[in-house]
Amino acid sequence: MAKMTLEELAACLEARVVGDGNTIITGVAGIEEAREGEITFVANPRYRSKLLSTGASAAIVPPDVEDAPLALLVTAEPYVAFTRALEVFHPRERPASGISPDAWVDPSASVGKDVSILPFAYVGKDAEIGDRTVLHPFVFVGNRVRVGEDCCIYSHVSIREGCELGDRVILQNGVKVGSDGFGYAQQGSRHRKIPQVGIVCIEDDVEVGANTCIDRATMGETRVRRGTKIDNLVQVAHNVQVGEDVILVSQVGISGSTSVGDRAVLAGQVGVVGHIRIGKDVHIGAKSGVHSSILDGRIVAGIPTMPYEVYLKTMAVLKHLPRMREKVRKLEKEVQALAAAAIDRSGRSEEGGKEPPD
Repeated sequence: MAKMTLEELAACLEARVVGDGNTIITGVAGIEEAREGEITFVANPRYRSKLLSTGASAAIVPPDVEDAPLALLVTAEPYVAFTRALEVFHPRERPASGISPDAWVDPSASVGKDVSILPFAYVGKDAEIGDRTVLHPFVFVGNRVRVGEDCCIYSHVSIREGCELGDRVILQNGVKVGSDGFGYAQQGSRHRKIPQVGIVCIEDDVEVGANTCIDRATMGETRVRRGTKIDNLVQVAHNVQVGEDVILVSQVGISGSTSVGDRAVLAGQVGVVGHIRIGKDVHIGAKSGVHSSILDGRIVAGIPTMPYEVYLKTMAVLKHLPRMREKVRKLEKEVQALAAAAIDRSGRSEEGGKEPPD
């Protein structure tokens, strides 16, 4: 088991030690689960009181926390430092370099240095695999595919013909890159398949979650730009353009030819129609339905989407609708009764020739 002093860990994390720098750290844990020898972290102010009761030997904290009954590592970005600490104590396992005799690599394929191709992986004609990339068992790399350097492609991933991956791309288990886009032409009562002759381009430092599908373009390319992170079970349709550092949370579905601007965040189960533009820095709340373009920087939610503050007011009113409906019904009956009484009084007035006294 790896271990180091708090001073040594501070040097790795670029943090400042408050307390005993010789404290031995053997692992990383959450603030409630941590035990002696482990380091934890506090980024949210709500959890600072737990520093008084945690079993950890040290904690990573922001600069405004320097008074606690344990040693501290102080940094402006405690969550990032915690992430790096996890990397220190839990380095990613890497298979030995080389091509398994149980893998199939076409003789025309180009394979870089220190590549690991595990049993039952398949690499097609004229494909390119960059240096230090790992292909796990049952990965399919089609003809003319380009995979960059330092990529990690997990089991049961399919990368169809002609598609391109940049450097340091991670594809989790079951990802499908370059399946045919969902395109059909109406021919009488039947649907004629439109050939999907484009490709998918995934740029550097993108990670794609398990069982996500990114469809190839009808013509041209479907593109996912640098640094974007996509969760499990997401559908990105043909000719979609996803910007840099975008977050797509689980079960998002984006229809064809839509563009998503840099740093946009689409929360879980957001559905987006085709041929619209979602601007930069847009945030869309979970389960929203996006039916039209959204300008840069907007925060929206709902079906259809509306400004977030309007959505909150709408949701606050929604639970009162049954009671309001009963009130309206009661008021309708009262208005009808008053109207009937007025008509009755008017009729009696006409018969008697004058208005009866009140």
